[in-house]
Amino acid sequence: MNSENNDICAPKSVIGLIGNKWNLLIIWHLNDQTLRFTALQKRMYNVNPKTITKHLRDLEENKIIKRVVYAEVPPRVEYSLTETGIAFIPILKSILEWGSQYMGFKLDEYSNKI
Repeated sequence: MNSENNDICAPKSVIGLIGNKWNLLIIWHLNDQTLRFTALQKRMYNVNPKTITKHLRDLEENKIIKRVVYAEVPPRVEYSLTETGIAFIPILKSILEWGSQYMGFKLDEYSNKI
């Protein structure tokens, strides 16, 4: 593969990893807390559970989030950010700040916690 193809693939890979709206939203909700699936689903009220599950699996596979299953009845599963996911938070905050300036709105109090 030549250098030109590598230059094109690197941004495409990064965007594929975190660039879709559901992955960004999941990372945003897990920013400062560990959540169970139901709590995450309530925060993402307009997204069906199948979609959330797919994106959680993708983020886990890419080591952005971690999934902890507790051996209880019923089983308890919790999601949180890995060190890699936490390292992405300043970038996400920058994106939100840029977007708020570009679109002319003020970040609300909850957004500023990121």
